[in-house]
Amino acid sequence: MKRDTIVDVITYLLILLFVYTAATKLLLFGSFKVQMTQQPLPRVFVPVLIIGIPLIEILIACCLLIPRLKKTGLFASLFLMSAFTIYVGYMLVSVPHHSLPCSCGGIIKQMTWKQHLFFNLFYTLLAFTGVLLSSKWFQAKRDDLQEVKYT
Repeated sequence: MKRDTIVDVITYLLILLFVYTAATKLLLFGSFKVQMTQQPLPRVFVPVLIIGIPLIEILIACCLLIPRLKKTGLFASLFLMSAFTIYVGYMLVSVPHHSLPCSCGGIIKQMTWKQHLFFNLFYTLLAFTGVLLSSKWFQAKRDDLQEVKYT
């Protein structure tokens, strides 16, 4: 499979994830707000996160849709998915997660915290792969290999 095709598939999967989760949070905003207030977060951050998370997800999806901003969107996806993954990992080791509601939206909300960790790790790896494959470094290494192959 061509590198550009792989990056496009990764991009579409990330767009689908971010649009789906943001839309679910916004459509069920009251529930999302209550669940966020139940998270073990400093109270000063909660109002910012309640508005900020869905908006950031939408903004990243928009960046991924615009060709000249795709690389920025991939980096932002990697950052956001890494943050979500670290948070879920932290929750698994430090908080009795069986009593903690998930503030994610839709079908993702039905996952256990452990399933959620693996889901986030998968999407973090996708974003990392997208960043790597779209980087100039990777392209330069690929070109070097092609040059060696044909000489």
